[in-house]
Amino acid sequence: MRAVLDASALLAYLRGEPGGKRVRDQLLEGAVMSAVNLAEVASKLADWGQDPAQWLDRLRSRGLLGQALQVLPFTEVDALLVARLRPLTRPLGLSLGDRACLALASRLHLPALTADATWAGLSVGVVVEVIR
Repeated sequence: MRAVLDASALLAYLRGEPGGKRVRDQLLEGAVMSAVNLAEVASKLADWGQDPAQWLDRLRSRGLLGQALQVLPFTEVDALLVARLRPLTRPLGLSLGDRACLALASRLHLPALTADATWAGLSVGVVVEVIR
């Protein structure tokens, strides 16, 4: 695995948005995602009238989920780091899901990929790559 994907990065790939090619290239090298961020992706799919279970089954059958993209559990260590990140990221409006991605990236010592440009100025001990 080479990077941790934020929900916005995976959604950019799934929707063919700008930056999606960068995510695809990363998936070819191997990536991980927090279960919290996968829940965000599934929630967006539901918002758009899609059946999240069907989408996830489709991604699994195409070798994306479980192979190119490993989904890791949200741990107690992650929870503590998410809490510690709150005061540092509050001025930028980062959500719990955003901080879950950063916590996983910190725990694994990997860069975090996101489509959220507000992350570009973060200084929280994690390399952030904004995909667009």
